[in-house]
Amino acid sequence: MSETSARLLNLLSLLQTPREWPGSELGRRLSVTSRTIRRDIERLRELGYPVHATMGAEGGYRLAAGTAMPPLLLDDDEAVAIAVGLRSAAGHTVEGIEEASVRALAKLEQVLPARLRRRVGTLGTATVPLPAGDGPTVDPEHLTVLAAAITNHERLRFHYRAGTGPRSKRLVEPHRLVASGRRWYLVAYDNDREDWRIFRVDRLSEPFPTGVRTAPRELPAADAGAYVRERMQGMSASHRAVATVRAPAAEVAGRLGGPAAGEVVALDEASCRWHSTPDSLEWLALRLAMLGHEFTVHEPPELAAYLREMGGRAGRAGAALCGGEEGAEGGERGR
Repeated sequence: MSETSARLLNLLSLLQTPREWPGSELGRRLSVTSRTIRRDIERLRELGYPVHATMGAEGGYRLAAGTAMPPLLLDDDEAVAIAVGLRSAAGHTVEGIEEASVRALAKLEQVLPARLRRRVGTLGTATVPLPAGDGPTVDPEHLTVLAAAITNHERLRFHYRAGTGPRSKRLVEPHRLVASGRRWYLVAYDNDREDWRIFRVDRLSEPFPTGVRTAPRELPAADAGAYVRERMQGMSASHRAVATVRAPAAEVAGRLGGPAAGEVVALDEASCRWHSTPDSLEWLALRLAMLGHEFTVHEPPELAAYLREMGGRAGRAGAALCGGEEGAEGGERGR
């Protein structure tokens, strides 16, 4: 790297600290004259960095927000902190930023030096997250491997465990990742089966990019989210659930997390209908209860029966607690 290029990178690193930098101080930091600083500032502006200058004794240079985000320079600790934060957001599904987290993490880990990648891995190994309890978590490293293969249009191998238990080896052309609630789905073309498939990411292991690049295939749906939703809604009727929720459709859709969780249709301003094809009655009952609103189940009858059973258990537990407290109070009064 030339001396000028190295100095520009050092100057940019200083300017990315949120403060006003007097030209004289920048000159001392970089061991150049104020005139050289002015020339370097102009070079940065030509590259698209919005460097603002203010006049006067308290004036100086600062990097302002522009119309597009320029490349960032991060020190080691900053890079590790961001990578760990993105892993947490991607692996444990912070609503609304899951897919963006995976894309950013894939870009960052691609350029992390080996020493920093080891630090990030060590932190991940030594840290145990507390699951929220409403779905399986996924390995963020798997997500970044899948995201990179999607971006590079690269065939991918992995082991997959079906819902019924059998394991198989798959060779696919990955198309998109779809986040829904606390679940991730990979939409891909299965080369061995010569058809499109949906894979739950928490059920795959050992993803390995083959290095073979292919032309993108046209998905038989408007987009990956629509494809996942349509396939799930196309399951057998015994797995279809319909419920009316006494809450605005936008609120319910936001709480559910994404298209793979089902379709939410507004009935009026204060209620909506949720059509879903859940993996289990237990999962659906839990999601309905966690919405925090009144609801009516229309189908299947098994879901209504399960909710009655669950409500009975909760009621008996509450009654037992109240009875225990009354007994304790009576014992205190009898002394």
